[in-house]
Amino acid sequence: MPTPLLVVDDNKELLALLTQLFEEAGYRVLGASKGKTALELVRDEKPVAAVIDLLLPDMMGFQLADGLRLQYPELPMVFVTGVFKGGKHALEARQKYKSSHYFEKPFDAQKLLAALRQVAPPPAPPAVKTDEFEVELDFDVEDDGDTPDAMELTGKIRVTGGGNISAELRGADLKAAGGKTSALAGSRPVPAAKSAAGAPHQPARQGNLGDSLPGLINAFYLAKETGELGVQRGKVKKVVYFEAGHPVFALSNLAADRFGQFLVRVGKIKAEQLQDAAVVAASSKRRTGDVLVERGLLKDTERLYYVGQQVKAIIYSIFGWEDGNYQVSFKEKARAESIKLDVHPGNLIIRGVKKLYKAERLVRLAPPWQRLIPSQQPAYQLQDLALEKWEAELLTKVDGNRSNAELHRLSGGKPEHLVQAFLVSMTGLSILEVRE
Repeated sequence: MPTPLLVVDDNKELLALLTQLFEEAGYRVLGASKGKTALELVRDEKPVAAVIDLLLPDMMGFQLADGLRLQYPELPMVFVTGVFKGGKHALEARQKYKSSHYFEKPFDAQKLLAALRQVAPPPAPPAVKTDEFEVELDFDVEDDGDTPDAMELTGKIRVTGGGNISAELRGADLKAAGGKTSALAGSRPVPAAKSAAGAPHQPARQGNLGDSLPGLINAFYLAKETGELGVQRGKVKKVVYFEAGHPVFALSNLAADRFGQFLVRVGKIKAEQLQDAAVVAASSKRRTGDVLVERGLLKDTERLYYVGQQVKAIIYSIFGWEDGNYQVSFKEKARAESIKLDVHPGNLIIRGVKKLYKAERLVRLAPPWQRLIPSQQPAYQLQDLALEKWEAELLTKVDGNRSNAELHRLSGGKPEHLVQAFLVSMTGLSILEVRE
């Protein structure tokens, strides 16, 4: 059995993502979220190296490093941190622990892997696995009986294209009706590029989705990873593509998510017009969108805007799932997309929680008696988040002593569910955390 690599981080989604990354590179990983657990894991087995977060729930990362050095004086160490950036901590890591690598969150996970390979080459060849999460677009799944209610979409969207060209498109605010489909489903979203024939598929990390979507998005962002997050509930499959930690595209096999149906849901065209165009498209082997443009029902200049909104709606809809499974994989499909969303993952999480989390779910995640405190390791900087004035003011009143019910009373008369959604989104972003 290969000598293990020790990875310690209290962010469970990031720990899982890094574990998968390192296992695919050939390491056998021992993962821990606390320092004491890490020391117990390596008591009888010397690790090949250690990747250590500097702020752990039960001790500082440097304290863990001291404990490891007592057992294994020459153990190579790589440090990561979301708090202690630069300065004396980086200097101490280099001088006292002989670590030449000190990564600040968010960091490039591929550079972390390269640094690890320098100090401790993987003891086993890279893992190869052939299973893959695919959203099959040759058929469509009908409404599963649990599609979201009407969804509000702001009339502004940013997209990027070839040559790093970025554009901000503006239109009217949209309201996408619930996911009911007409008899003919209409055109499909633009499919992503397929993997090269014969190329090995990397293994996917799997788990129950539950309430972990914000944490999974955060993990991609903190590691600046390119890859895919696939989710499945029954026969419904959706996949979000990430590039350098940012969500840029999405696909779905749900009939209501297809482009033509999306145009009907937002009121751009009528169901009868879509059905007629779909018949013509099928007989002429063209895209339904092209037929809609030809008939003057959709301007060619509008298509990019509505595709962007369609992709955004698919991603938002996943926030409404409270069950199902997920898979994480590292692939390059996102780079092949000619048009990509340009959306900050933190703001995506805030809006997704506000739009799709139901009242009972908000109460479960932010009960009135709960007390929150500012996180010592926020996943995002506050200046990067689009907060309303009352939200920014309420954040200053979160001190661990006030309950969520008290924070609601201090919100200036805001509806309770709105305050709960804000608090839930802030914990999802690791801006706030539950006081133990």
